[in-house]
Amino acid sequence: MTAEPRESARDRIVIIGAGFGGFQAAQSLAGAAADVLLIDRNNYHTFIPLLYQVATAQLEPSLVAYPIRTKLRRMKNVRFMQAQVERIDFVNKLIDTGSNLISYDYLVIATGTQSSYHQVPGAPEHSFSLKSLADAIALRQHLLACFEQAAATPDRELQRQLLTFTIVGGGATGVEVAGALAEWWRGAAQRDFPELVGLGRMVLVQSGANLLPEFSQRLGNYTHRQLTRLGVEVRLNTKIAAVTASQVKLSNQVAIATATVIWAAGTQAALPALAQPLESAPQGQLMVNNTLQVFEQPNVYAIGDVVHHAAPGSAPASVAPAALQQGVAVARNLRRQMRGQPLQPFRYWNKGRLAIVGGYGGVGRIAGVNFGGFLAWLMWLLVHVTYLPGYRSRLLVLLTWVQNYGLGDRALRQLLPMTKPR
Repeated sequence: MTAEPRESARDRIVIIGAGFGGFQAAQSLAGAAADVLLIDRNNYHTFIPLLYQVATAQLEPSLVAYPIRTKLRRMKNVRFMQAQVERIDFVNKLIDTGSNLISYDYLVIATGTQSSYHQVPGAPEHSFSLKSLADAIALRQHLLACFEQAAATPDRELQRQLLTFTIVGGGATGVEVAGALAEWWRGAAQRDFPELVGLGRMVLVQSGANLLPEFSQRLGNYTHRQLTRLGVEVRLNTKIAAVTASQVKLSNQVAIATATVIWAAGTQAALPALAQPLESAPQGQLMVNNTLQVFEQPNVYAIGDVVHHAAPGSAPASVAPAALQQGVAVARNLRRQMRGQPLQPFRYWNKGRLAIVGGYGGVGRIAGVNFGGFLAWLMWLLVHVTYLPGYRSRLLVLLTWVQNYGLGDRALRQLLPMTKPR
């Protein structure tokens, strides 16, 4: 296999991953004196923060998937390739996609994360994650199938198992999923299935002593109370011992009969195979310096969730605004590096953090001020619809939220054929 021929004699910058960081880096390199190639296994950019709303039948999948080529149309020096990167050879500056070898002069790795199951037996096989649009669609189909199968069986124990939903992890994703499921069950689901009223059970399992450990303890306590009010059973200081197709075994020897386990309890870097190993952190993130260059590879940068900063205290939270800022910073440094100018260190501007809980409640920390309640909930909605790419998607998401939150309904309850709970 030979390397793909160059279209010009200019430097080639290859960006692997079209998440927040990679997509932003490609856009910020428009007009640069280099050919830019953006590679991703999907031909769309996924708005990860709203995946849980796809999974809980609130949003259409297309509203959180923006076509990459649409954004790149007017960027003459930037092109896109849909491919799965299998291996990176830093010595020869080659990227192997299985069918092509792509050479590069500069490389940006922005491949994101995958779920970390902490070696829990059965967790990878019997739980759902929320790392991709396919994950969210699969979970939505499974949840709808559980409702339908529970309504069709006279077996009360089977009904309870089908309608028991276990969420593992009390961070932002776990809390958002638990709140959205509780809202669904208390609203549209009970109106659709009146014969199942009183059977639904949502269990949120958190290994630590508080929910939302990235926020203050006061906001964690507020979140606990809010979820409890919505009917979520919160279990703190509890770990998962094993997962099977029909139950979850907890570290305190309790077994929960459930047909649905949603895993939101940790991540690790999602990297292709590396021909030459790089220095990495325990979760597989690549070590970078303050200019976001990978150690010992000055022409290779890493951004987003795949990054671990070497300098203590310099690592930003693993959130979309950090990846976006890193994408801009890397594009700026690439331009400077190609001109032989000194690189500039990356400095993260922390704009704050928000999380939605459910029941018109949320939590936030902005400019050092912690707050919770309706204001945080509303701000979360406004911030995310602002960041969402595409005017059409923003408008339709707003209209859908009016239906979801104003009328307490879920319009996307169509179950595709041949779908059964796994």
